[in-house]
Amino acid sequence: MNMTVAIIISSVIAFGVTAALGFVIIPWLRKLNFGQTILEIGPSWHKSKQGTPNMGGWMFIIGIVISVIITAAVFLSKGGNLQTDFSDMVSNRENTLLIASVLLAIGSGIVGFLDDFIKIKLKRNKGLSAKQKTLGQIIITVSFVATLWISHNTVWYVPFMGTINFEQNPFTAVLFWIISIIIIYGCINSVNLTDGIDGLCSSVTATAAIAFIAIAVIQKFAGLGILAGALLGGVCGFLCWNWNPAKTFMGDTGSLFLGGMVAALGYCIKCPILLLPIGIIYVCETMSDIIQIGYFKLTHGKRVFKMAPIHHHFEMCGWKEKKICAVFSLINALGCAVAVALIYLGLDM
Repeated sequence: MNMTVAIIISSVIAFGVTAALGFVIIPWLRKLNFGQTILEIGPSWHKSKQGTPNMGGWMFIIGIVISVIITAAVFLSKGGNLQTDFSDMVSNRENTLLIASVLLAIGSGIVGFLDDFIKIKLKRNKGLSAKQKTLGQIIITVSFVATLWISHNTVWYVPFMGTINFEQNPFTAVLFWIISIIIIYGCINSVNLTDGIDGLCSSVTATAAIAFIAIAVIQKFAGLGILAGALLGGVCGFLCWNWNPAKTFMGDTGSLFLGGMVAALGYCIKCPILLLPIGIIYVCETMSDIIQIGYFKLTHGKRVFKMAPIHHHFEMCGWKEKKICAVFSLINALGCAVAVALIYLGLDM
């Protein structure tokens, strides 16, 4: 089995399992009264979404994990090699990275599940406190970075410049830890902020997944391709139920899982700085929130946007949710194209 076939199989399995689970999980969530509570601070027309089953993210979490396990097992049984063919990589280093990536996503999803469960079932609208959520995410993030360090996954590729090995000296070692924690923590929460309207987080993440697949083909890294393929299939399968008007929401359970997956894939491509163009919409969502809060405090009540994050601003301007999803996904796709080009042209130098 070649890598392209493995990626296709991974995508198809994740899509099929995720889409099919909608027939089981959505009625189950409805039966458990796991409905979304719409806050007063949101757009008034969101009130019609009150009670829509939340925590639907379990659909693609299960779909992605099953897909990765099955596809990797079949690929290996057919004589495939999950590892990259980069000559400077040692045996098992890449396999450790792939396993750690899945665990980072699952761990992030667990934090999101606890937050959702407290909000919905225990009727505490704020869910986990900011300190509790941050602590959980930091523990998971540090564990992932520690795994990278122990397994010597500390080499980053910088387009047109070559590679940087952060194990060179104590200064670069400290830099690796600090930068990695900031990147991963920031990415997880940026993806979470993007989940605010029907289909937005899923459609934007689909474009990111396609970019990771393209980079996997360029780098000849089958394991990365299988993970990215599963991510693409999972979010597309979820879109069958989450496209406007949504039959279910992914909740923090799903959005934090996706954040962990995207962050981990940034490390799988050995170039986490490319998460900026690959997730340009995630970045814009986060920056709009930071700008809004900062400006509000500095001016004692004035706002830059009608509402933040920025997708709500466009809602308040009269854009339909489907239009926002389409435009935001297109913009993110352009950022992804830039990232893929940088990898392709950089490696060709």
